[in-house]
Amino acid sequence: MKIATIIGARPQFIKASAVSRAIRDQYADQIREVIVHTGQHYDKNMSKIFFDQLDIPEPDFNLKISAGCHGQMTGRMLEAIEQVLLDQKPDWVLVYGDTNSTLAGALAAVKLHIPVAHVEAGLRSFNMRMPEEVNRILTDRVSSLLFCPTETSVINLRKEGISTGVHQVGDVMYDVSLFYAKNIVRRTTILDDLKLKTKGYALATCHRAENTDDDNNLREILAGLSQIAKDLMPVIFPLHPRTRKKVNEFGLNRLLAALTVIEPVAFLEMIALQKEAALILTDSGGLQKEAFFHKVPCLTIREQTEWTETVKTGMNTLIRPNRKSIVKSFLGKINAKIKSSSSTPFGKGNAAALILKSLLLHSAKL
Repeated sequence: MKIATIIGARPQFIKASAVSRAIRDQYADQIREVIVHTGQHYDKNMSKIFFDQLDIPEPDFNLKISAGCHGQMTGRMLEAIEQVLLDQKPDWVLVYGDTNSTLAGALAAVKLHIPVAHVEAGLRSFNMRMPEEVNRILTDRVSSLLFCPTETSVINLRKEGISTGVHQVGDVMYDVSLFYAKNIVRRTTILDDLKLKTKGYALATCHRAENTDDDNNLREILAGLSQIAKDLMPVIFPLHPRTRKKVNEFGLNRLLAALTVIEPVAFLEMIALQKEAALILTDSGGLQKEAFFHKVPCLTIREQTEWTETVKTGMNTLIRPNRKSIVKSFLGKINAKIKSSSSTPFGKGNAAALILKSLLLHSAKL
């Protein structure tokens, strides 16, 4: 069986690493994987170094498609991926998550009558202003196999009338977290390099369009983080290229002065920073989960989250992009005695193996 894996962004590299590892370790004689990197994340610390650290094979195809508006980027990807699929003729196209790369891969495949398998199916923020929501809904609609990370995602699909091909397998990011968590701190010196003490700092990220592209929202977020850094504890802020561009455009550089601004870091370094942080502030879907995996309290600067399980446990709290709300919520969260959840809503750490077993089973029926 031949699988074409379509990836293009940091979270997808992480998710795909679990499946690629399972192919090599358990199914090397039955499955051939062709990796197609769209180039959506092209920065060295957001792309190549992830392949190196996660031991992902070099992409068979690197389309080098980045920048541009959503329609332009998706269209260019669709054209390029279609050509790869025509040449490679895979049995399945495997897509991850909710990016433009995901949608382009799914559309290219289904128009060529190649079945699509969607890893991380069924997630919903119920906010159609988010491009990610549009991408994931459309991808779910054209997928033959929908691999859901949680019970909630299965329920979401059922409410939309989708039940055929749906499998609750757990979260592949949980697979990765378990694989690397034990010795992660020993494998990187980033805490020493930044002179950080365990539980003596906060980690913050910001990259979603609703926060970065609105000058008031971005100003309020940076002001809140700045106040925390001045009055409470250091705030480590890996600056996403998108956010850096908007900071410059809106003239907000002065609000970065109190923060410990660093370049986007590689996977192992980011996990180390997460594990040892006192608290995480983010608008990232992946980081919310990783905070939960590592039992670190989290504030999510968004009005909705796809990962409602993290909120129900009390480990994660949704907050508005308002400086007073950010500081007040930080104080409340950092002083609260939250019991980390012993439940495992994200599976047993074997999602990748379950995905591959299902693909082989369904491939035999095609």
